[in-house]
Amino acid sequence: MKTTRKNRNQPSDNGKPLTSGLNWDDARIFLAIARAGTLSAAANMLGLGIATVSRRIERLEAALGVILFSRHQSGYQVTDEGAALIAKAEALEQAGKSFGSAAEGLGQVMGCVRLATAENLANPLIIPSLGTLFASHPQLRIEILTGVQTVNLHRRDADLAIRMVRPEQGNVTLRRLGVLGFGLYGSSDYILQRQSWSDVAKFDKDDFIGWTELHQHFPAAQWLDRALGGRPCRIMTSTLANQIAAASAGLGLAVLPHFLAREAGLICVDAELGVDQPIWLVIHSDLAHSRRVRVVADHLVELFLAHGPALQGKT
Repeated sequence: MKTTRKNRNQPSDNGKPLTSGLNWDDARIFLAIARAGTLSAAANMLGLGIATVSRRIERLEAALGVILFSRHQSGYQVTDEGAALIAKAEALEQAGKSFGSAAEGLGQVMGCVRLATAENLANPLIIPSLGTLFASHPQLRIEILTGVQTVNLHRRDADLAIRMVRPEQGNVTLRRLGVLGFGLYGSSDYILQRQSWSDVAKFDKDDFIGWTELHQHFPAAQWLDRALGGRPCRIMTSTLANQIAAASAGLGLAVLPHFLAREAGLICVDAELGVDQPIWLVIHSDLAHSRRVRVVADHLVELFLAHGPALQGKT
């Protein structure tokens, strides 16, 4: 009795098309045998056992309802039906490679992250550290905002921010990075001059470098107001950079972050003023799981942890 082969579009006994059991990965087995000509060569090419290759090509033929190879003692020869499917199998192969490449791209960190922070943290600390971050993530870009204008994470003015004041409301994720320590500093020449005064503890003869009226809410400005009892500062500025320059020029004492004052070569008069400020990393909660934002946030956490003692003035 003559047997007939089912067409691959013909329903099986359970009513489902034969191709419903098709494993698309078997197409690469088909291509490997077609290219190599033997099971053993194809197995070596694929890094599989010969029995596995044989079983999978038989499974593919059964699913398609087509004999793809004629078996000979010398090897496997592609049938006419198999030859008609080579181009389709190669298209599947190319699609698989493209799919893998796209998945790799999704795993990369790319795009721009907007970071709002104070200039006195950006210039000496954050910006010099970015080389290692970019080396690990070459498609990452960072925009640093250090202006005096208020940056609102809820308006998406920035993706994350480093602040000295903890936000009390809003849909944000917080992490404390450390403490920024402050002390009272002056130049070596100024300190030498004041040593000849009779009572330096009261600051009666000292000149001070303070903040302009718009910045009187700063803890450092409030300390100066208490210490001077309403006496005005000799110089008032709107930036820490100005205050460091004035103190370095010997124009008076200034309340400065320890790590900046020491870097400028200034001398500490009082290291414990009670105006130290916590440093907060603030991220809009909607972006907390963004890969690009998370990478930058993790970098900042490690950076501030490594420089914690210096920032606090403990080294």
